[in-house]
This record gives sequence, structure tokens and C-alpha cells, in this order.
Amino acid sequence: MGKVQYYTAEKLEELKSELQYLKLQGRSDMAKQIAEARDKGDLSENAEYDAAKDAQGLLELKISKMEEIVANARVLNETNIDTSKVSILSKVKIKNKKNGMEVVYTIVSEEEADLKAGKISNSSPFGKGLFGKSVGDIAEIQAPAGKLEFEILEISR
Repeated sequence: MGKVQYYTAEKLEELKSELQYLKLQGRSDMAKQIAEARDKGDLSENAEYDAAKDAQGLLELKISKMEEIVANARVLNETNIDTSKVSILSKVKIKNKKNGMEVVYTIVSEEEADLKAGKISNSSPFGKGLFGKSVGDIAEIQAPAGKLEFEILEISR
């Protein structure tokens, strides 16, 4: 059994839709590519056929991984999130103690992480450093540039 991951309802639906697309359209497209390559002659010397079969294997691997992710996915009920401490789906306003810069991040699962959208993974150094902290706490985060200190200013959902 794979590891359980927590998702928003929207993200889980997105994953299910992508899986369905790969199973139906992806497999159909792959079968067409293999058929076209097969029609081009001797299979023992047909590089296009070999490439199509390799691509089919990669597609099936991706489908298998996505099936495992969806099977082990759990939907988070946002109304039950404790906003007294930083946890998954918390929106956290932090202040860099060194330069005073303030930033807001939402803590999400690895698959939902998107730094440009202000979503950081709960397993990233920042996510781990912020997790479990309360307003007023100082989070020490080990970053490539060295140890950084952030004050937790606000936690919401």
C-alpha cells in the first residue's frame, strides 16, 4: 500500500479526471501509434514500433502510479482544520526576522505545491519548519542559503 496523501476535493477531482483521460484517450492514441508503426513493415527492424511500445510502457506506468495515488488519497475537510497551529491547508503569514519581509503561504500536499501560487509542500523544508507552530512562534528553517528565522504572524484556512 502506498502512502496516504491529503488533498482538497478539487485537486482529487482533477487527479481522477487526468487518470480517466489517460486510461481512455491515452491508451486509444497509443494503440493507433502502435498500429501505424506495425503497418510499416518488418517489426524486427522497425524503430518506430519499438519507440511506440516503449511509450506504451511509460503510459501504463504513469496510469499505475496515478491509480495508486487516487486509491490512497484522502480529502481534507477544511472546516475541521485547527487554526491555532500550522497544519495542512493552513494559510500562514510569516515575517522574515532578518529583513522584515512578510509572505503568505498555504501548506499543501506535494502534488499540489506551486510556489508561484503561494502553495508550499508540507514535506518541503519550509513546510516542515512551519508545521505545528502557533502565532508568535519563531520557525527556524534550514534553507540552501543557511538557517532562516520566520515569525508566525497569522494562521487561517
